[in-house]
Amino acid sequence: MEFSGELFPASWGWWSAALYAWLLTRALRWAHWRRLADADQLNVFLGAAVCVLLLWTLRTEIQPGFHWHLSTMVTLTLMFGWSLAVVAGSLALLGATLFGLNDWSGLAPTALVFIMLPAALTQVLLGLARAYLPKHYFVYVFVNAFFAGGLVTVLVALTASGLLLAAGAFPLQRLIDNYLLFLPLMFFPEAVLNGWLISIMVGFKPHWVGSFRDEEYLHGK
Repeated sequence: MEFSGELFPASWGWWSAALYAWLLTRALRWAHWRRLADADQLNVFLGAAVCVLLLWTLRTEIQPGFHWHLSTMVTLTLMFGWSLAVVAGSLALLGATLFGLNDWSGLAPTALVFIMLPAALTQVLLGLARAYLPKHYFVYVFVNAFFAGGLVTVLVALTASGLLLAAGAFPLQRLIDNYLLFLPLMFFPEAVLNGWLISIMVGFKPHWVGSFRDEEYLHGK
């Protein structure tokens, strides 16, 4: 999803840009760059960013200046971890903005809510699943990909709605009637897409998914 910068007061643009810049520097600093030193992994990373950009071009306008599309940030985070997922998502968002699909003033708030937040939520859910659930292939796919994909979508949508209300962009009833009412239609396709992508990759290309290891989830199960 993307916000137009016109939905928020000018002061929000400054602090969101500052926060995004700070978090992006953390992501760049903590990223596992040695992984991308491998040419195959670098190709997978760049290919994933391009695929996400193409997916993000398939969108619908929910309200003026507020667009919805499938995200796959859960898949990116499971593949590369929080830091590289943020970098890949930022590259895709930059490409979408360069192509005129969003305005530059909306880049920072969009990145914070629809890139940084879902990547962080996915990383937290992955940590909780590893700590409290059995390490099994089906647990990994259904909890970390399918369930997380849907849950993260709902949490991000509620956060976006809260920000739009706080900014006075839209009244609550309008958001309920034209956005929140359709959350079930957003929850299921996002969950299915992430579950489908991860199940295929761990089955055929497990080395593409950094958070998955055969020794943990398959051997001896």
